[in-house]
Order: sequence, then structure tokens, then C-alpha cells
Amino acid sequence: MVRTASSNVVIADLLISHDSHDFARTGSDASLCFAYRATLLTHLLMAKLVAHFRCFCGCAETFPLTRAIYRCPTCNGLLEVAHDLDALAKTSAEEWRARFDARWAPRATDMALPSGVWSKREWVAPEVSSDAIVSTGEGMTPLYPARRLAEELSFGELYIKQCGSTHTGSFKDLGMTVLVSVVNHAIRTGDLRIRAIACASTGDTSAALAAYGAAAGLPVIVLLPRGMVSVAQLVQPLANGARVFALDTDFDGCMQVVKELASRGLIYLANSMNPLRVEGQKTVAVEITQQLGWEVPDWVVLPSGNLGNAAALHAGFSMAKSLGVIDKLPRLCIAQAANASPMYHAFVAKTDEVTPVVAKPTQASAIRIGAPVSAPRAMAALKAMNGVVEQASEDELANASAHADRTGLYTCPHTGVALACAMKLRARGVIGARERVVVVSTASALKFTEFKLGYHEHKLPEVTSTLANEPVTLPADVETVARQLSL
Repeated sequence: MVRTASSNVVIADLLISHDSHDFARTGSDASLCFAYRATLLTHLLMAKLVAHFRCFCGCAETFPLTRAIYRCPTCNGLLEVAHDLDALAKTSAEEWRARFDARWAPRATDMALPSGVWSKREWVAPEVSSDAIVSTGEGMTPLYPARRLAEELSFGELYIKQCGSTHTGSFKDLGMTVLVSVVNHAIRTGDLRIRAIACASTGDTSAALAAYGAAAGLPVIVLLPRGMVSVAQLVQPLANGARVFALDTDFDGCMQVVKELASRGLIYLANSMNPLRVEGQKTVAVEITQQLGWEVPDWVVLPSGNLGNAAALHAGFSMAKSLGVIDKLPRLCIAQAANASPMYHAFVAKTDEVTPVVAKPTQASAIRIGAPVSAPRAMAALKAMNGVVEQASEDELANASAHADRTGLYTCPHTGVALACAMKLRARGVIGARERVVVVSTASALKFTEFKLGYHEHKLPEVTSTLANEPVTLPADVETVARQLSL
């Protein structure tokens, strides 16, 4: 990988040294070499690209990404990352598409490890030096065409964006690579001193932070609600060496504690109220359009609890539209579990204020959040994308997940929430018969074995398992087995 910390002279020398060799090639090799040289030229421009924190509510002051700041000091509102769109617009939409496509290629030479996030680094955190990037090859996840499921549910086109097929098994890797890389860069440049990076989590955030922190050699602290995460989710941060504190509260209680620790300067906050997380997660939007041949789907359906991922999708789509890479925004459905659905209640009440609720137990444990920190950002995303909010009961989410599994998928309960909500919108005609729909699957179902087994054993509360499939115990006798085949 070419180090952006190197001088422009070094990069120019690389260009010269590759010049005669590259142009001696033909066909696809020549195209790849051209892409490589174009990427080297990109690094010459990287030093001119900047991004900074600014107030989401519009206050004037800005702050460097290397500063440990999470709210606007003037109004106490949330922050967002602002990019120099004028500088980015000097590269044409066609060039951006070609550049991103070249970096997706299996033989892309400008990345030590292919990453769906850092392949779009100019749009993410352009000032982070290459040797400070902490990556596990996140992103570039499959966009699965669920044709059989679409036919059975009367969708025109239905795709599942498999964000769970990443390093720690959830989409949280996308945001964590950016956050940990920026922190790593800031520590190396002397702009930041921290004791530890910390988060409150319902499971997936802690797994991602622990893995990326371990890769960077940075201390990690995790606050979990005791007894409210799956065994697989608990094991991940433990295995990566994080200090794990199980608190006698729910996620919202853990969040209050970690925010207070951050305000005292005891830890660096890694939850999604830190807008660095949004920067990584927004690349999902770009990936989706890229995988559809740079076409925008009609709908994106997203399971959401703390609502940072809703803001991230809007950030990605809107940035792509601002730079002419796409020509429209899709519609957004924020899908919530009925037992933890404050955004849904605000939408139904037609108010911009999301009133916190006490989240009840739900199989979709990662979105069991009653006081979503990113609600203002998500509300803005909803308006900009002509969106809707829907909710799914425990019975609906579990059976939607089981239905999808019967068509060859293997879905987590949160994906079940999104599928159930998409089904309800399709049944009401909100989603049209010919529309293209992308459901974002946020985690691997392998993290939720208890949910899967409980469904098929009829043990899930509030759920009638209409598609349960229990094993049949038989003696080791050929004739007995043959009688049971029913072929």
C-alpha cells in the first residue's frame, strides 16, 4: 500500500517507475495497471481533502476528527462529519464510479487488504495515513438476490445485503474500522491521548470494538446489560481481551454510564453518537448501488435500534447524489421491533420528537433500545428519503426469519424484523409490485443460535412457530428410517 504520509516526490517516482512497464501490457492487465496508476495519482490529491466535525443543528464552529468530542459545545446537539464536496466534485461522477469499481477488483493493488470502507477512503476519512488504518477486510459483502423469497412474497425484486458476513459478524465493523483508525492516527500524530476506548453495547458493537482495538493494540472497555446478550456476542469481546463489565441494567442504562465516563475524560466514546461510526457505515449505501450497476433501489429496509445506521444510509446515498454518482435517493423504511419502537410511535404520531420508552424484551436484542441517541439524525434521514417506519411483533419477526430460512437464507432476528416490516408494507401496497427492494441484514444468524433453536422447539415467548422443524428420533434401523422418508 502506498503510504499517504510519504512525500509527493516518492509517489511521483512510483508513477515514473511503473510507467513503461504498465503501458507494455494489454487487455485487462493494462486496465488494472491504469487503475493502479490512477490510484497513485489519487494519493497526490488526498492531502488536499479534508473532513471535520460540525454541529448537526447548524452551529458555526468546526472541530478536527482527531479531537475527542461528541456533542456541540454551543447547543449540546449531535455532531456530524462534513466533507469538502467542492474538492471532491473536481473528480467526475464517472471517475468515482470507475475508481471504486477498480478497487473492488480481486487484483486491486492499492490496498493491502480489500476493504469496502477504505476503498472509498476519500469519502470517509481522507486525512488518515495508510499505515494507521486498522482494517480486517470489512465490507464488500454479498448482495443476495432472494428470488424464491421474492416470488413467494410477491415482491418485484428482493435483495438481502449480507452485512453479517464480515469479520466479527455484523455491520458494526464498517463504522468501527473508521473510528479505531482515526484514533490510531491521532495517537500517532500526538493529537490525542486516551486511556481506553469504550462502548455500551447490546452485543455487536462490543464485538467490533474489541476486535479492532485488539488489532490496533489499544485498550478496550465494554459495558453490557447483564443477561441480555447472546452467548456468542458475550464471548467475542472476552476472546479479544476487552475488559467486559456486565451491568444490572438495560442498554440505555449502560449508555448513560459510558457517556458520563466520556464526559469525565476517562474513556474515548465509541458508540454511534460518535459520528466517525456513521462514516464507515454509510459505505453500505454506496456498495448497494455499486452492486446494482450504479442503480438505486426503490426501497431500503433497515432494522434499527439506536438509529445511527439510518443516519448512515442517508449520509451515503446523499453524498453519492451530491457528487452525481447516483441521480436519486431510495425510499427508506426504518424497521423496529414492536417491543422497542420509539421511532415508530413518533412516526405514527407525526411528531419529530422521539420520546424514550422502556424497551421490553425482544428476540431482536441488538435493537432493544428505548432511548435512541441518533434519533434526530434518523428523523432527518426519514424526511429526506421520503421514508416510513414500521414495527414487527415477536411472532412476526420470528416467522419472517423462519420463512426466509426455508428459501435458503439463514437470518438473524433483526433481519427478521426488517423482512416482517417489508412484508407488511408490500401487503398494504406501500411497496409496489414491481419495485426493487433491498433489505439490510445487519448480523450473522450464527450469533443467535438460541433464537433459532428456541423457534424450532416452540420455546420463544409471544411466538407461534408455524414453520418449526424438529428432529425426529429413530432407532438405527433401515426399515424404520425408510418408512419415515415420505418420498
